[in-house]
Amino acid sequence: MKTQVALLLALGLVRITGAGADTPQDSIEQRVKPCTSCHGNEGRATREGYFPRIAGKPSGYLFNQLLNFREGRRHFPIMTYMAQLQTDTYLREMADYFGELRAPYTPPNPPNTTAAVLERGRQLVHEGDKALNVPACNSCHGRRLVGVAPTVPGLLGVSQDYLTAQLGAWRTGMRAAAAPDCMHELVQRMRPDDLNAATTWLASQAVPDDAEPETTFETPPPLECGSIEQGSRAP
Repeated sequence: MKTQVALLLALGLVRITGAGADTPQDSIEQRVKPCTSCHGNEGRATREGYFPRIAGKPSGYLFNQLLNFREGRRHFPIMTYMAQLQTDTYLREMADYFGELRAPYTPPNPPNTTAAVLERGRQLVHEGDKALNVPACNSCHGRRLVGVAPTVPGLLGVSQDYLTAQLGAWRTGMRAAAAPDCMHELVQRMRPDDLNAATTWLASQAVPDDAEPETTFETPPPLECGSIEQGSRAP
């Protein structure tokens, strides 16, 4: 019991009450503090690179990921523990909070690779590969790769470590999304060196000054994805 209480206190999921104890303000800013211990101040990510930025991501995407952790489609012990204790309403509130934050992005690190690898990455991201039946990344993640509200995340401003880890998790079945899981299908078509090229190029690109997610798709997404709300189509 003592161990459980200590863990809850460390995660900020319970409040200290009683004589002589200050009760923290019951606000969303206070309740998301456990999130920032890994995801960085204001959800802007940390230098470690593995924990992703969550500030400014489409709130529908963040909510879906919390549900995925709670329902076993994604696997990370702390995230699973925190999400499985919460209601949909509470998870939605946290997702909306981080989705509305607008914080500056840090410049990308210079790529340590060859020009050929970068060009292959650029091709996959902007043009896709018809021979592999792989559509361009920007056909779903937005023309500027900053995401499409409400459920598609941006790919810029994310570390290569995180991008590589997540594509690998989709490839091996350690990460999944609501069916039909289009990302799992796509990564199966790509070669390992293609996955590396795409993540290398993405991580080397600066985020545009106006990083607001797009509101519509320019053209209908090339695959049916369970995580994309029906009706999220081009006008």
